[in-house]
Amino acid sequence: MNLRELVSALNDFANPALAESWDNVGLLVEPSPPHTVNTLFLTNDLTEEVMEEAVQKKADLVLSYHPPIFTPLKRVTWKTWKERLVVRALENRIGIYSPHTAYDAIPHGVNNWLTKGLGACTSVPLHPSTAPSSPTEGTHRVEFCVDAEHLDAVLSKIKDIPEISCLTTLPARVEGEEQTRVSLNCSQKALLEVVALLSQNNLLYHKTEILLLQKPLLPHTGMGRLCTLSEPVSLSDIIERIKGHLQLPHVRVAVGAGRTLESPVKKAALCAGSGSSVLKGTKADLYLTGEMSHHDVLDAVANGISVILCEHSNTERGFLSELRDTLAIHLQNKINIIVSEKDRDPLQVA
Repeated sequence: MNLRELVSALNDFANPALAESWDNVGLLVEPSPPHTVNTLFLTNDLTEEVMEEAVQKKADLVLSYHPPIFTPLKRVTWKTWKERLVVRALENRIGIYSPHTAYDAIPHGVNNWLTKGLGACTSVPLHPSTAPSSPTEGTHRVEFCVDAEHLDAVLSKIKDIPEISCLTTLPARVEGEEQTRVSLNCSQKALLEVVALLSQNNLLYHKTEILLLQKPLLPHTGMGRLCTLSEPVSLSDIIERIKGHLQLPHVRVAVGAGRTLESPVKKAALCAGSGSSVLKGTKADLYLTGEMSHHDVLDAVANGISVILCEHSNTERGFLSELRDTLAIHLQNKINIIVSEKDRDPLQVA
């Protein structure tokens, strides 16, 4: 497949607009066009060892779940390992694409895969995503009626305000008088200026309606998951299930206050990777994630919530095998898709 065709298909699989605002997703390194992709190489972390593997296996595009370029690069030299990744990629005509939190949000993504470690359950996103393609512009809609005498002057001043969109006018009849109904969308900042303008004319101000615009929520899409198990299971059994699903010999466990390893787990909140901010404040019997800060663990335990920590990338990497099979179908088996054998969590139990 042509690289641009493939990137378009990957964006259809998981819209980059679903990623968190702080994230850096999409095509990060692009060889000069035209660039044909015969082999797509999947990894959780793009390290130098993994890049060497990609070169040896003649990959044309690396899909790295974590973006190897996150903070801006001021130069591309041989001095730091992330700069060397870019050099090696371009020298070997290998593109780099990263989906990261877009894959966290989608219904067929990382968090959905992680729920399978709990056993039979139903799940909903902890923080639902809104539709990125919704045509709504602005945060508020303002509607008001104005007579013909003041219409041109008001519209002229409205048009001078930045961040105004969807400005429309329609004939209206108010209390037996012919007037014009003005409707506009605006940002939060622009709303203050619009209201200030209209408040200069009490008649206009009293006829003003302000609506909060909200994009529709997407079903089964968003950050984290709150899972309700079909049957309550002891914490010790859940630990064994998770270890089996993630193929780990060990996990770290903090037992909630007033709980034991035999206490039942009915509701579990989870988040792949680093889950503190996503899980915080959620009522559940268990938090499952890769890593949390010490003080967030203490807070959870004090509230009677047990915590299972598996290390950051261990809650993500196993998804790659499922992703390989899903992408093969999505891409109609047009390219060869392989999973890195060198990619691994940097932390080990010694």
